[in-house]
Amino acid sequence: MLRRRLTLTAIPLSVAALVLAGCATQTVASSSTSTTSEDTTTVETTAVVDSDLTADAVLAANADVTVVGDDEWSESDAVEITLSGSSASSDSDAVTVDGTTVTITQAGVFRLSGSLDGQIVVAAPDDAQVVLILDEAEISASDSPAITVTTADDVVIALADGTTNTVSDTSSYADDAEANAAIYSDADLTITGSGTLEVSGNGNDGIASTDDLVILSGEITVDAVDDALRGKDSLTVAGGTLALDAGGDALKSDQDEDATQGFIVVSGGDVTATSGDDGFAATTDVVITGGTVDLVAGSDASAADASPKGVSAGVVAVIESGDVTIDAADDGVHSDGSIGIGGGTVTVTSGDDGIHAEQTLEIRDGDVTVTESVEGLEAAAIAVSGGTVDVTASDDGVNAASGTTTTSQGGMGGGGEAATGETLTVSGGTLRVVAGGDGLDSNGSISFTGGTTTVAGPSSAGGEGAVDANGDIAMDGGEVFIAGSVLVAPTGAQQWVAATVSGSAGDTVEVTDASGAPIASFEAEESFAAVFYSGPGITDGGSYTVTVNGVTATTVTEGTNVTSGMGGPGGGGNGGGRRP
Repeated sequence: MLRRRLTLTAIPLSVAALVLAGCATQTVASSSTSTTSEDTTTVETTAVVDSDLTADAVLAANADVTVVGDDEWSESDAVEITLSGSSASSDSDAVTVDGTTVTITQAGVFRLSGSLDGQIVVAAPDDAQVVLILDEAEISASDSPAITVTTADDVVIALADGTTNTVSDTSSYADDAEANAAIYSDADLTITGSGTLEVSGNGNDGIASTDDLVILSGEITVDAVDDALRGKDSLTVAGGTLALDAGGDALKSDQDEDATQGFIVVSGGDVTATSGDDGFAATTDVVITGGTVDLVAGSDASAADASPKGVSAGVVAVIESGDVTIDAADDGVHSDGSIGIGGGTVTVTSGDDGIHAEQTLEIRDGDVTVTESVEGLEAAAIAVSGGTVDVTASDDGVNAASGTTTTSQGGMGGGGEAATGETLTVSGGTLRVVAGGDGLDSNGSISFTGGTTTVAGPSSAGGEGAVDANGDIAMDGGEVFIAGSVLVAPTGAQQWVAATVSGSAGDTVEVTDASGAPIASFEAEESFAAVFYSGPGITDGGSYTVTVNGVTATTVTEGTNVTSGMGGPGGGGNGGGRRP
């Protein structure tokens, strides 16, 4: 099975760094560890974890989506329904008109044109496929949804080419009203066509289906008091141009009784959304495999307890292609389970975490940029194996942390904090971090086996370190460049050099060997008081010169040097604070 329920239990490990307090200058402390006794707090979760964080694997574990393709019906079969203000007319026996209510009672294709101050109702047999072609239709309901599907198997709303169609509903619904959207369906709903649809959800949601909601094409604008688009069982955007303005969530799927439903998929099209709450809100999964997504979440969030997220998934969030831009008052991308990024372009501005998973965050490919955040990337297990990742954070840049805390009684380490099993691994790709707190931080271990990692900051110690862990920091491959304030000596097979040298943002730091041959060079992005480099060009016991802007700063021996002190403890789990 792809999915399994997992209980997270704290696994006390050894304390990360040996603090040598009271020394102005100090040999880099070893990350060898010891501990005596721990008080462990165990946090359990029943979130479902996917072992394969790819779109194919996640979608294969979910229910099939019901969609009616354009080749499954013919416009030439359309029955005409003429809307005339407070009435309507049709020659079809499948259409009844009662005052301002037009009811479709049989399967078929129906063309609606004109203006109606009333309601369209689909009450067809349970196995019926009903197609509504909107052809310059204007439907406005004063005390109900404008279009309501009470019974049918599948319903299609087709937007005729070159037409503009408008739909609006009542300004209020009873608290217990089930049909509470401008377009409401109790059947699977597909929207297609090359025309335009403008929806005003004055009383609650814009477009809602209690089954699957699929958008294949069309130019669709939704302005809703609450959610703009809601597909309870699932919500899929495969094409079209969507402009959404929601007081609640922009796109929502909230089926919570079936673990294979309650998901959102974007495989194409252009989605632009502004929401008071989450941009995407899924009970289970969010999967993006194409298209363009631009989300502004929490533009009107003023309550202290508001937490509008750009993308919020209850189980797994996957991004494998497309162009995703997020500006969120809370987390940019959030999952109560795990997140997998395997491609595409992701740009996040957030008021809290840029990308946050309660369990696993893996980045295999793609361009990921967090332009503003409190903590850039956070999860219990973080793995960067490919792609280009660029993180800017006011606190920790990349933080491997969870809800589990372990306090060490009498053990040595970062401020009394013991390692609790979290992991941060860089095995490929390019990772750049600019942080006001710890650049890379783990309550457990940090491991480098490949890729290129550059860390800038913090510029002064203050208990923060460029790379900080409660467990081992292992250098076994790749290149690691650090210009900051506090350094911790790593373990591992790959050699390294470090030096207490200072400089400013924009300065060029170069490492040369004893013969003067260049080994590494990088440009500092923040002011710094110490530098570190590990890469394949460093040999065991070798002598190296560190220069700043071409001026010799110091000569150091591999594996031994002085620094400005030690870092503080690894970051706490699920913390942070929103930007002002």
